[in-house]
This record gives sequence, C-alpha cells and structure tokens, in this order.
Amino acid sequence: MDEFELEDNLEFILQSIQELIEDQGDNNPFGEVNQNELLANLVNYDQDNLMPDVSAEDVVNGKDVQGIPWEKMLFPRDQYREMKMKGYKNYQNLSYAREDALQDCKQVERDGPYYDFQYNTRRARPSIVHFQLRNLVWATTKHDVYTVHNQSMTHWSSLNQISTELINGDDCIIPKQRGHGSQSVSMVQFTTMAVDNDLLVVGGFHGELICKRLEDDGIVFSTRVTDDENAITNSLEIYQDPNGSRRLVVANNDCSVRIFDTKYFDLLNHYVFPWSVNSVSVNPDGTLFAVLGDHEDGLVVDPKCGKPIGKVRGHLDYSFSSAWHPDGNILATGSQDTTCRLWDIRNLSQSLAVLGGRLGSIRCIKFSSDGRFLATAEPIDFVHIYDCFADYGKAHEIDFFGEIAGLSFSPDTEAFYIGVADQTYGGLMEFKRRHQHHYLNCLW
Repeated sequence: MDEFELEDNLEFILQSIQELIEDQGDNNPFGEVNQNELLANLVNYDQDNLMPDVSAEDVVNGKDVQGIPWEKMLFPRDQYREMKMKGYKNYQNLSYAREDALQDCKQVERDGPYYDFQYNTRRARPSIVHFQLRNLVWATTKHDVYTVHNQSMTHWSSLNQISTELINGDDCIIPKQRGHGSQSVSMVQFTTMAVDNDLLVVGGFHGELICKRLEDDGIVFSTRVTDDENAITNSLEIYQDPNGSRRLVVANNDCSVRIFDTKYFDLLNHYVFPWSVNSVSVNPDGTLFAVLGDHEDGLVVDPKCGKPIGKVRGHLDYSFSSAWHPDGNILATGSQDTTCRLWDIRNLSQSLAVLGGRLGSIRCIKFSSDGRFLATAEPIDFVHIYDCFADYGKAHEIDFFGEIAGLSFSPDTEAFYIGVADQTYGGLMEFKRRHQHHYLNCLW
C-alpha cells in the first residue's frame, strides 16, 4: 500500500467515524475529541501494520478475523457495533415502517457455528459497482473462487494463495466468436456474474454481456444486449433446460429477461415485464423462473413462453435476490424490506416463513447444494446461515464490518466464502464446514 492509498483509507475511516459522531450528537462515545486527534490516532496504527492476511491460527491467538486492531482503536468493538446498529439507515424505494415488514418474522435460535473461519485474504478484495447488486462472489470448488476487484474479474486459489486476473474491464474486449450479435466492448463496469463448469459470464453497467470459457484464453462472446439508456445487467444464471441443453438467462434494467444458448450464444427468447427485472433464478429442473424487480410482488414464470403462472405477495419493497432449494419446492426471495421470505411453490398463497435481518436489505441468497443450509447477506456486516433441516429455526450469524459483495458455498458444501468490499478491512473470507461426528462419542 503506497502513501496515497494509506491516506485515502484513513480519510475513509475518519469520515465513517465522523458520521457516527454526528448521528449520536452529545451521546457519542468520543467526547470532545476532534478530527485531528482521530486522524493522528489512526495514523499511528496504520503505519505500523498495513493489513496482512488473517489465518485461523491468527484468530486462535486473539487476532480479529479482519485484522482490525480493536485494542489500539479509540473505541472497543462492541461499542462501535452498537453505534453502527443505531445509526444505520436502510435504503428504501417505497414508504413503509420496518416494523410492518418484521411483524411476521420467525423466531430463530442462534446456533452453530456451522462454518468455522479459515482465512481472510486481502489479495482478492472484492469491490461493488452498483450498491443494490451483490452477487459478485462465486466458488466452483472449495479452493477456486471468482470475484470482481475494481475493473478486473479475478480467480482466487485458496490452495496456492494466488489471485489471477481473467478479464480487465478497462481493455477493449474483442470476442473470438463472430456473428450471433457478438461485438467488442470496453470500459466495462462489472455488476453481476455467474460461473458453471467451464463457463464464466459477467454482466456490465451498460447492458454488457461477456462470456469466457475457463479453459481457453480470451473471450468467446461479448455484446451489449440492449441500447436502452437504462440497461444495467442485474442478474445472470446458467442452467440446464428440461431437454438437457445449457442456457443462460439475463435480467436487465430495461424490464427484460433474455435467454441465450451457451454454445453459439444465440438469443432464443426475449420477454418484457412491467418493471425493471433485478433478479431471475431458475428451479433445479429448468421448468420455472422466479422473476423479481422494481415491485413488491414477484412472479413465477414459465420460461417456454414468459407468462406468469404464479405470484408471490408479501414483501413491502423491491427485491434483488432469490434462490431455489435443491428439492425444487422451496423458493427464497430477498427484499429491501430487510426480510427473506420462503415460499412453497405448490402453494403460493402465503409465505412459508419470514426471516428477518439485523440491519438492512437482503441482497444475496444462496442454498447449499445438499439442501442443508440457506445463506442470506445484508448490505453490510451480517451474513446468516440457516439450518433448513431445523425448519429454518436455527441459524449461524457471521458478524464483521464492511459492505458485502457476495457469498458462495462451494459445490461440495465444504467451503463458504464472503466477499467484503471495505476500503481498509475488505477481503475474501473463507470458512470451513464444521462436521459433527457424533458416532465418535462411543469411542470415549
């Protein structure tokens, strides 16, 4: 970290603290301390320590998982957490009282941990382009993770501890494949992503779509799916349709859902909805889409024709995330009203359960491949892992500091990753699944 970067980070921390002081007024815990004193105190620390990676061994020895030096800060962790909880203001598009959204929330027992902290690297620190889009972390094995850092799409190997740039959004990206609407793109700001087997797909702020075969150099296909001024690519998902063909579904701010094949990237279908589409997720057998966007209600759609066959009603604000349980019967939707709602697709008349967050919107949702866990991410500081086998009544809460760029279970469920997009304490946090070997008890 050079001197200018250090100075920027310190100013960022100072601004955050100052905002908290102003929010709390005379009740702030810093007393009469001024900005110069705050900055001096922060400089004394950061010149001694430039934010190294944090390992599980470091944490056992008393280090914070993010490397935050609470013993050298002006305030303890608990006090800062309390201030942040009181001062945080969740973003809303619609007007309602948060109490109304939380009134039906399930009482959940804090259980676990289901996953133990393993490692936090600064070398794969994710970043966010659009504050409402937080699906920017994707694990394809327990050691291989893809994420976005500034204008780069990167691969992190936890096994080799190496971060590799795969796509540079600042470059002029020239696709290998010609025709089928393929065109060069440049100066791309990455907003969302998806990875499946050998295919990496990235969306951009101006409707860009970039596809890369992981075993090949270069980009196989790129285009702008629309010339609409409001064209943000909000959501991507790769899936297999009932005939066994691989498809790519793309959701954009131009109120559209588009379906491409993944061999030649032909546009197969284009469906238009009454509002901007923020999220599309596909059920396990490829026969249903969950379509969510700038409306309180969500739709369950037939992908063959784009017609709604069901509606989910209950959220009080726009939704930006959804996921299907591997059994295909349960749909989870995440809203800016700070709740995740669970729906039984066989009876959509009401929510199966409502799960409330601690601070803000539910911006990212993932089920583990074995169906055991449901993970939800708030915009900042909190990730919740629910035990599906306990009827979502038990959960492991992971508490840290920073904007959340995304989360992902590895396909074998052995690893869990959280991307933290904080200027100073950001990183890619790795957790390892905890196994309860009850049968060993009989040996003691």
